[in-house]
Formats: sequence, C-alpha cells, structure tokens
Amino acid sequence: MTKKIFTLFAFLLLFSCSDSEPIAPSETVDYTAKNEQEIKEYLTKNNITTAQRTDSGLYYTISEQGTGTNPTVSSNVTVAYKGYLTNGQVFDQSTTAGVAFPLSNLIKGWQEGIPFFKPGGKGVLFIPAHLGYGGRPQGPIPAGSVIIFEIHLISVN
Repeated sequence: MTKKIFTLFAFLLLFSCSDSEPIAPSETVDYTAKNEQEIKEYLTKNNITTAQRTDSGLYYTISEQGTGTNPTVSSNVTVAYKGYLTNGQVFDQSTTAGVAFPLSNLIKGWQEGIPFFKPGGKGVLFIPAHLGYGGRPQGPIPAGSVIIFEIHLISVN
C-alpha cells in the first residue's frame, strides 16, 4: 500500500511540474528606453518645452515656484495631485485640500520630484516605470507604465 501511495504521489508531482505549466519567470523587464521615448513623445505632442530631465530619467516642469523651504525625502508634505497615464486616463486624484504623506513612504519618482517644489509650488512630474511601480500592475496602472502627476505642494509639515 505504501508503494502505491508513493507512486501516485510521484506521478502527481511530475504531472504538476510539466512544461505545460511554466514556473513564474525570474527575469525583470527593463522599460527604461520605452518609457524615455514615451515621455519624449508625450512632451512633443503636448507642446511641453520646459520639462527638465534628471539623471534618473524623471522629467518635471514647474509652473509656479512657491515660496519657503523645499522639502526633503524625510519631510511630511501635503500635496494636491492628479495622476494619469500618457493616454489621459486618470487613475487617482486628491481633493484640492490635498493629502498629507511622509515623502519617504512614496514612490521614488515623488521622493525625487517633490523636493523640486516649494510650498505653494505647482508643476508636473513625468515618472518612468523604474521610479514608479516598475513591472508590477498597480490597480488601473499597467505594468511598465509612465505615470504623470500634476502636483500642488500645499505645505511641508
């Protein structure tokens, strides 16, 4: 009886590990070049000529400077924002009163981009996937997406 159970177990193990059911891939897709091109095309299509690019690939514009001290990654900030994809699909939006966040808990694109703003400042962050959600889909945001945020830094708390 033990031999039959062992044989059945071995058969089930081999059958469940067959080539028809692949194991999750360990490779990571690099969206950097695709995202760079997508951001450049978006900027051109929308006649945005003032965008600046950082070494990491983040693009940003400042439409209103604001006043006071720029936040740091360790700051708590209150931000009103609207997040959307390059096709215009809005995936998140705050109220005009904004939302308070510890900047250190947010995506790298915000950690790098928000410190360009002073309280009262407004602008836009164009965030490539490696500074956003990478190769993971996040709710309505597909894997590898460029995400865009209209930002109003209300205060540094």
